[in-house]
Amino acid sequence: MSLLSRLFQKLHLSNTKEAIAKNLFWAVLGKLVNLFGGLLVGIIVARFLGPEQYGLMNYVISYVFLFQTFALFGLDSIEIREEARGQKSYSTIIGTAFFLKLFFGCCCILIAITTSWLMEADGYTTLLVAIYSLVVVLNSLIVIRNYFTAIVQNEYVVKAEISRTLISIVIKLILLMANANLTWFITAYMFDFVLLGTGYIMAYRTKIGSLREWHFDRDYARFLLKESFPLLLTNAAVIIYQRIDQVMIGSMIDKSSVGFFSVAAKFTEVLIFLPMILAQTITPILVKARERDIAEYNAKAQQFMNFSFWLSLLAATFVSIIAYWLIRYTFGTAYLPAVAVLQVMAFKAASVALSNTAGAMLVTEGLQRWAILRDGFGCIVCVLLNYLLLPRYGIMAAAFVSIASNIAAGYLVDALVPAYRHLFVCQTETLLLGWMDIKNIKSFFTKKSCC
Repeated sequence: MSLLSRLFQKLHLSNTKEAIAKNLFWAVLGKLVNLFGGLLVGIIVARFLGPEQYGLMNYVISYVFLFQTFALFGLDSIEIREEARGQKSYSTIIGTAFFLKLFFGCCCILIAITTSWLMEADGYTTLLVAIYSLVVVLNSLIVIRNYFTAIVQNEYVVKAEISRTLISIVIKLILLMANANLTWFITAYMFDFVLLGTGYIMAYRTKIGSLREWHFDRDYARFLLKESFPLLLTNAAVIIYQRIDQVMIGSMIDKSSVGFFSVAAKFTEVLIFLPMILAQTITPILVKARERDIAEYNAKAQQFMNFSFWLSLLAATFVSIIAYWLIRYTFGTAYLPAVAVLQVMAFKAASVALSNTAGAMLVTEGLQRWAILRDGFGCIVCVLLNYLLLPRYGIMAAAFVSIASNIAAGYLVDALVPAYRHLFVCQTETLLLGWMDIKNIKSFFTKKSCC
């Protein structure tokens, strides 16, 4: 028996609760390792390449990432839902989803390379896009991860992801010692997905069976496409307003500016992890509270939002204060222009907390059908403001816009959509009075009715 199993055994959890707790543990562990591993690799590579080359690398990655969203076609959530229901053979679900993603991936690679060739003045950037765009096809193997998620066995795929991260660090270090150029680093980042896909396949063959059992069902493909299309629109809007800034900076300013902005974004991603973890931990409590008593749910939901926003705001303030030393002693003096950007972007964590906690509530309450309005509006605000402000104010504009688009999508829209108006009221109360609840954090985990 593993140490983790013995620990959960001492907690006297039921089999179902133990499976959920283990799944959450591995999901969080995998995210932490990948997040901090990515930050470490980013620091090492950035110091070696310098702002211009590092900026070009991040431009290419962000550019391809936009197309990757369309290749996935919103199928992930639908695949997991259908596999959890168990109404169709898992080999049919996985096989159909895989071949759909493979087809869309090939199409998106061609579009990514073609558009890059038409837009970019130099062929070298297009070459890098062509190399890295292979991840769009390789990412089709995420169907395996989705299946393990559906059967609540994240442990096996997370181990593959952790192994990928550790091997990736070693490869990047070897390239540094070999004084390799940017092409090799882009190839190495693409190879990360080869490693990841190999790990997924090994986990599947060890625990489930042969990939030869997968088969494509044309009728079922039409069903999956019909179900996933609304999610494609939502996911595309989210990805665009979360990633388009680096692409626009590279196109409208220069690649060095992308490098500075990317450095600030790396630390911001770590900060955003705080409200994500809070949401993963507390959402099950909200679901059970709503089943027991609506008044209790309302009270806990408000507390949840208060804790998430104000703890994120405190963390963002701290990072903003130490931004100079943080960048100076990690990425180095060459990236000091990123300090002012980080001092602003750190507060994106608070805006994400305000948006995500409301998002968790609308899913708990079954109101996600209007989510496209939130994400679509955020996308429009992000692209429009960046287009208007980037040429005049540079990457500082992008830092403020990243916060403004989150506020627009996750707060202002809630005031405009009748079904979400109660969320807007909760969010406004959080902004004005939520700080008073921090001292009562222990009360969240006890039964408490709303007054």
